[in-house]
Amino acid sequence: MDLSEKFEWLYGKGQAEFQKKRYDSTVKKFRELYGNGDLIMFSAPGRTEVGGNHTDHNKGCVLAAAVGLDVIAAVRPEEGNIIRVKSLGFPEDVIDITDLDIHPEEAGTSAALIRGVAAGFAKAGHSIKGFTAFTTSNVLKGSGLSSSAAFEVLIGTILSHTANAGEISAVEIAQIAQYAENAYFGKPSGLMDQMASSVGGFITIDFADTQSPVIKSIPFDITGYDLIVVDTKGDHADLTPEYAAIPNEMKAVASYFGKSVLREVTKDDITENIAVLREKFGDRAVARAYHFFDESARAIAEADALSCGNTEKFLSLVNASGNSSYKFLQNIYAVNDTAHEGLVMGLYAAEDVLCGEGAVRVHGGGFAGTIQIFSPCGLTDKLIARMEKVFGKDCCHRLFIRPVGGCAVTEVEA
Repeated sequence: MDLSEKFEWLYGKGQAEFQKKRYDSTVKKFRELYGNGDLIMFSAPGRTEVGGNHTDHNKGCVLAAAVGLDVIAAVRPEEGNIIRVKSLGFPEDVIDITDLDIHPEEAGTSAALIRGVAAGFAKAGHSIKGFTAFTTSNVLKGSGLSSSAAFEVLIGTILSHTANAGEISAVEIAQIAQYAENAYFGKPSGLMDQMASSVGGFITIDFADTQSPVIKSIPFDITGYDLIVVDTKGDHADLTPEYAAIPNEMKAVASYFGKSVLREVTKDDITENIAVLREKFGDRAVARAYHFFDESARAIAEADALSCGNTEKFLSLVNASGNSSYKFLQNIYAVNDTAHEGLVMGLYAAEDVLCGEGAVRVHGGGFAGTIQIFSPCGLTDKLIARMEKVFGKDCCHRLFIRPVGGCAVTEVEA
């Protein structure tokens, strides 16, 4: 496979020329900052969640895919103990890998993710060594396509190839990436984002055993529809408590039964004990528990529909997922900021254009961010025009399902 073919494999037909310019520009910027040397080009994709909204953190099932938007890096392996990463538009991070302790002052920063991934490798008994990298990304921050997971997986993929002969599995890289985000970055995320970015393709993931999740590749062919994510331009500032409340409330309900997560409980358990659960944890927590069971099962049903080529059933389930997130999970808007409900505006506009065709749902964490639309191709231009009227130009992203996750793409000689 020559480089043009590889680019079309990673990014879709007609993308080779654009990606070649993008990669060349990244190499040029590296050399301007750090000089010559043999380089390795790495890539890690963003992800789209299709089913299993907020189920991964309670060991549920999800349906997700890697997409053709990614973060790429020009990397020069180094012999010392310094990891140096400069991302376009951001300050340089310099991490001494002889110090892998958690630095509280780094919480919420890319430095925390780099240090956390390196610490995760060391904790697992893998080698770590220094490198210098320049990165660029078209996984828009706050887009719901998980730019943070792509960055974490990128760092893990670099360390796998430069210090461990590429032998660290995609699953373990994802687990280490989640560890970095939870323990060092300070965000209580589940494992779906990292797993989809690291493994690649269109997959179901059963997290019953998070150390050995069951991953299955699913055929994805819904001819006649475009997969679109719409950035509603919401502000994610101060939303961490909203996100954290979802797994916390689900786990609180599970704790009533002496369990740590809802996967260890049954839906019948909730129904049989609903009176005491409502009184002890509140109605929202119980509603979110019900969403967990239905949504986890729905992700598997969506995969079955795709495997059978039943597009109509699949789209019906996607709409049901969005309905459950709105009514029961309740992650469409923050209750303390009713003046800003971009997801509500986006959902209304999409449903108004689709008129019962296709499917639309909240995408990812919720509260602000993005919605996901399966649009009949004949309605896509009208849909995009409507969304741009609401949220501004370039708010819509047509997604290509990428067949592979984090990877080394090519070598560049000095």
